[in-house]
Amino acid sequence: MFNHHEERPVPTIALVDSGIGLLAAAAAVRRLRPDAHLILSGDPDGMPWGPRTPEDLSAHALACARAAAEHAPDALIVACNTASVHALDALRAELEPGIPVIGTVPAIKPAAAGGGPVAVWATPATTGSAYQRGLIAEFGTGAEVVEVPCPGLAEAVEYADEAAIALAVAAAAARTPRQVSSLVLGCTHYELVADRIRAAVQAPDSAPLAFHGSAGAVAAQALRRIGSGPAPDAPQTGRLTVIHSGRLSDLQAHALAYPEGRLLSAACLPR
Repeated sequence: MFNHHEERPVPTIALVDSGIGLLAAAAAVRRLRPDAHLILSGDPDGMPWGPRTPEDLSAHALACARAAAEHAPDALIVACNTASVHALDALRAELEPGIPVIGTVPAIKPAAAGGGPVAVWATPATTGSAYQRGLIAEFGTGAEVVEVPCPGLAEAVEYADEAAIALAVAAAAARTPRQVSSLVLGCTHYELVADRIRAAVQAPDSAPLAFHGSAGAVAAQALRRIGSGPAPDAPQTGRLTVIHSGRLSDLQAHALAYPEGRLLSAACLPR
């Protein structure tokens, strides 16, 4: 317990994903705690994780988590929907209780609470999966929920391929019913292009769509798990450590195409 004369310790939060989908949650942590130290542990040698078997995917996620754990984080965010489905139990079994592990779940519950209809944009592998159907059944609360596969969108975002992003977003928007009132971004990569998705889906003559991502919620949950509240006015002294497939590295050049990447890049430690 800290009294008002004591300084609350600066948290260190690790994030795991195959690629740059973790930028959204990392930036959310940075906004909540500008003094927090961040560890981004990705797997460029093994991406994409989606086509891998659950066992293989878990092995890659565990390798990334172990690399991050060497830097003694206070908590670890699995900043990937697919890895949260297949690897969360294995990660928690290995790391907890020493390092709390926070998974990423599509924000179907808050979206459905608005009454629907709701569209869930997700990768083709996740769309129609037993996992996502289970979330819809459990948290859909009777709202009409439409699953929208988005082939190629995560890959396009990963490499900041503007033409491919535009094509994938347009194709998914064409599959999205015009009457939806809420849209769930069911892949962490999609949050990096939320503005482009909104522009493609939002009809000019309709009420504004409610967008539901996961980054803010998982960032807040990670801080809660370690008893470290938001301090958005804290000094911007947080360091950034980047690990690629177990090697200390630099933030990917294509990460700087996004505001979230630019927000984080100033604090990146030199190798």
